[in-house]
Amino acid sequence: MSDISSDPALPPSSPGSGGDNLPEFTVSEISQAVKRTLESSFERVRVRGEISGFKRAASGHLYMTLKDEQAVLDAVCWRGVAGRLAAVPEDGLEVIATGRITSYPGRSKYQIVVESLELAGEGALLKLLEDRRKKLAAEGLFAEERKKPLPYLPEVIGVVTSPTGAVIRDIMHRLADRFPRRVLLWPVLVQGEGAAGQIAAAIEGFNVLPHTGPVPRPDLLIVARGGGSLEDLWAFNEEVVVRAAAASDIPLISAVGHETDTTLIDHAADRRAPTPSAAAEIAVPVRRELIAETGELSRRLLAGLGRRLDELRTLVEGFARGLPRPERILEEASQRLDDRGERLAAAAARAIKDRRQKVAELAAALPHPRQQLRLLGERLSGEAQGLERVGERLLREPSREMARLDAGARLGRALARALEAARGNLAATARVLESVSYHNVLERGFAVVHGADGIVQRRAGLASGTKVEIEFGDGRVPAKVTDGTEDSTPPRRGPKPRRAKDDDGPQGRLL
Repeated sequence: MSDISSDPALPPSSPGSGGDNLPEFTVSEISQAVKRTLESSFERVRVRGEISGFKRAASGHLYMTLKDEQAVLDAVCWRGVAGRLAAVPEDGLEVIATGRITSYPGRSKYQIVVESLELAGEGALLKLLEDRRKKLAAEGLFAEERKKPLPYLPEVIGVVTSPTGAVIRDIMHRLADRFPRRVLLWPVLVQGEGAAGQIAAAIEGFNVLPHTGPVPRPDLLIVARGGGSLEDLWAFNEEVVVRAAAASDIPLISAVGHETDTTLIDHAADRRAPTPSAAAEIAVPVRRELIAETGELSRRLLAGLGRRLDELRTLVEGFARGLPRPERILEEASQRLDDRGERLAAAAARAIKDRRQKVAELAAALPHPRQQLRLLGERLSGEAQGLERVGERLLREPSREMARLDAGARLGRALARALEAARGNLAATARVLESVSYHNVLERGFAVVHGADGIVQRRAGLASGTKVEIEFGDGRVPAKVTDGTEDSTPPRRGPKPRRAKDDDGPQGRLL
C-alpha cells in the first residue's frame, strides 16, 4: 500500500492552528483519497466467503455481505451484471466473487463490486444442487406421470449441443448406423456464462416451431454434452434449464456427461441416456433388426392366415354336405310353380263362369224395359182418368169444389213433376239395362247357343247328335250338332213367321 500523505491529489500542507506541521483535509478529500487508494491497490481481486444478508433492490442491483470466521465485506452487483452471473446468490451459499474493491463515501464503507460469481468448492455445489433438486421435486417437475412416451421412429430429431464438440458427431454416426433420420442442430454453449440461458432458449425454440412451417418441427429432442466436472456440467443444473425441459411438449432425452454424471435435467427429461451415443440408440431402432422383425411378422401373419382359411374351408365344406343340392330345390320349386299356375288358371275360369251365370240370372229376373214402360203408361192413364173425374165434379159443383181447386192444381203440378222424375229414372234404368243386356249384341248379328246345361261356351264337349237351341235377335231355333259326315245341304228356309205385336200378354217378355 502507498502512503496516503504522498498522494499528489491532496493540497499542500498548511500549518495547523496548534502550531504543528500536520496538514488539514476535508472529509470529501479524505474519502476520495481512500477511494483512489483502494481501487488502485485492489483493482481486480477474488474473494471467497459466505453470502449473508442478500437482497435485490427495486432497481435490479444486488446487495449482500461476504463473511468468514473473522470479518465481513460488503458486496454490490450492478443490474447489468446480475443477469449474467453463473450462480444465483442466496444466503448461506459459499462463493468466490471476482471484482474490484472500492469505497462508498456516503457511509464511509468499503465494498467489493462483483463482476462474476461462482460457487466455492464441490461441497457447496452439492449442497446447492440437493437443495434445488428438493425444491423442484416438491413442485412436481420430476413426477413420472409428467413424462411422455418416446416416438418409435421419429422423422425429425432436434439436438441441443455444441456444434464444435464430438457429441454431435457421435450422435450422427450412431443414427447413420442404426436408422438414418433427419437431424436439426440448435448450437448452444454447454458450459460457462450464458450457457444455461442458451440451452433453455433452444428447448423452447424447438417447441414453438409450427407443424407446417418451412423448418420441420422435431418429433424428439436430445439435449447432450460430453463429460466433465461438476462445475463444467453446472449449466444443466440451472433452474431455467430444468423448467424448460419439464415444460417441453416434444419428448426429450437427456444425455449429459458420462454414465456416472447426474444433473437435474436428467430428472426432468422424459428419458435419460448415459451417453450421447446411447441417446441416439434410444431414439431410433436398428433398421436391419426392424426389417428382420417385419419379415418374421409377415411370415407368421401369412401362416396364420393360411391356417384360418383352411379352417373356414373345412367348416364350409361341412355345412355344404348338410345342405340339399340346389338342383333338387329348383326342381321342386318349378313343380310347385307349375301346379299353382294350373290351379290359378282353372280358378280364374271358374270365377269368370260363375260371374257370367250370375249376371245372366240377374238379367233374366229383371223385367223388360218395354214392359215397365207399358205398366207406367197404364198407371198414368188411370191417374189421368181420375183427374178428369175430379174436373167433371168441379164443373158440376163449382161452389163446393172451389176450395179444393187450388189444392188440386198444386197436386197436379206435383204429380207432373213426380211423373217427369219417374220418367227420367225409368229412362236411365232402361239405358243401363239395355247396355248390360246381351240382346243388343244379338241384334248386331251374333247368336247364343243354349244346351241342356245352359249357355255353351266351348265346342269341346259337344258330341255329335246333341240337340241345342240357337238364339238370335228375333227368337230361338232348334239345332243338332253333327260331325260333318251327314248331308250338309242346308234345309230350305220358309218365310219366317211374323210374331204378333202384343202376343206376350200383359207381363211382356225378357228375351
